[in-house]
Amino acid sequence: MSDNTETSPIPTGGFKGSDLPPLVTDRPPRVLIAGAGLAGLFLGILLEKAGIPYEIFERSAQIRHLGAIMCLSPNILPAFEQLGLLDELLSFSKPTIRGVMLTDKLKLIGKYSANANCSDLIGYDRILFARPELHDMLLHKIPKEKLHMSKKVLSFQQNHEGVMLRFSDNTTIHGDILVGADGAHSAVRQHLYKTLEKDGLLPKADTKAMNKGYISLVGTTGALDPVKYPGVLNEESEAFYMIGDKDTPYTWVTFTIPGSRICWSVIIQLGIAEFANEQFKSSDWVPQQNQKMMDEIRHFKTPYGTMGDLFDATDVEGVSKVFFEDMLFETWNHGRTILIGDAAHKLLPSSGAGAVNAMQDAVLLANHLYDIFPTSFENIKTALAEYKEERFDAIKDQYPQSYMSAKLIYGHTFSERVIRHIVFNWLPKSLQGKQLAKDTTYRPQANFLPEAAKRGSLDIIRQRPSKRIEKEKEKAAKKEAAATVL
Repeated sequence: MSDNTETSPIPTGGFKGSDLPPLVTDRPPRVLIAGAGLAGLFLGILLEKAGIPYEIFERSAQIRHLGAIMCLSPNILPAFEQLGLLDELLSFSKPTIRGVMLTDKLKLIGKYSANANCSDLIGYDRILFARPELHDMLLHKIPKEKLHMSKKVLSFQQNHEGVMLRFSDNTTIHGDILVGADGAHSAVRQHLYKTLEKDGLLPKADTKAMNKGYISLVGTTGALDPVKYPGVLNEESEAFYMIGDKDTPYTWVTFTIPGSRICWSVIIQLGIAEFANEQFKSSDWVPQQNQKMMDEIRHFKTPYGTMGDLFDATDVEGVSKVFFEDMLFETWNHGRTILIGDAAHKLLPSSGAGAVNAMQDAVLLANHLYDIFPTSFENIKTALAEYKEERFDAIKDQYPQSYMSAKLIYGHTFSERVIRHIVFNWLPKSLQGKQLAKDTTYRPQANFLPEAAKRGSLDIIRQRPSKRIEKEKEKAAKKEAAATVL
């Protein structure tokens, strides 16, 4: 098979061929990315900037957009600015400065501040938008010839010469590195783990199923009448969290976004509501089932009227039902294979934590891939292991916070209601501000691109410096010193 974008039928003899890369080369590694989600696309854009060849393979025949709300924090926005994408991102976003927590009867529970009075310190606002618009923006930055649809991963083989990815359409492709960016139910992870388990190399913790605690319906309305919905015209996103009582164990959320639209979601806690458990067991995830679920909760109140009013302004084909799952896998890399995003760590939704971390993964992995020189099996294994070593603890530290956020917003047990009352009524605002500042200090950027200008006065935690760039600087300094002596 030639070194181009086409895949070829599986060659006789399996993983052998004259087109395999040499054992050591000065060329950058060829990267095969499974999954055209946010992590895979962001990684592709970074590799494009780094001059590293890559291909993206998406199992679906076409991209199906989830009508989900998305929040991005200052932890990833500098990377967007580096790539020249921040202004476009802000064009379809609204800053989320504060939110209001209400009961199902619309009585005030409490208020929270996301960035209020902290702009000079933090430098960026948290922003809200409809997820499909971010996905479309990233998708259009990938050259068409590098994105391949209807490529469902069946299996892969890897050895000291390279990695061969096999698809369900009986084609294969060879590369140097395989990145599993194919989501929570990653086919790359499943095949990797199956192989490792067979060889007795898979930790027992990685054989467990993901935790499932909540089900959510998400959607985005069309353009709304500002007379009936005046909040849609505000420059800031108007955010409401309605939390049901013990007889209504749901949380429903609304955010305004550009285009006079409202993103909404309804979250049900499993194990609390019989209806939620029925939905969990259902294998029918078609729009008709979503409509049935929506019909059950049309009467829920919001500051705009009922949820039914928002449902009626939403295309049911764009409504999605998703699980809130969580799992931190221990095994991210083996040989030439690395997992990123939800394939490696699935967090409960919390201020866009899943998306932010997936794209941070892409930034840091791109840095380590850039450091591979020359391209050899040993250098590849070292780079992937160092990426995991740099990233794992940062991800692990976020799990307790994601659990707490879920309890505050979605929890309906007695203890969770008590915690919510304490946090929103007794927790000092100064403590909330300190936590906010702490949460936004880590802002990795691409080492191989000019850094985005520092915003805000907050001391930032940076990514590790590039070993390759440091070596090149040392080499240049020695060369300059030698020339001076002569």
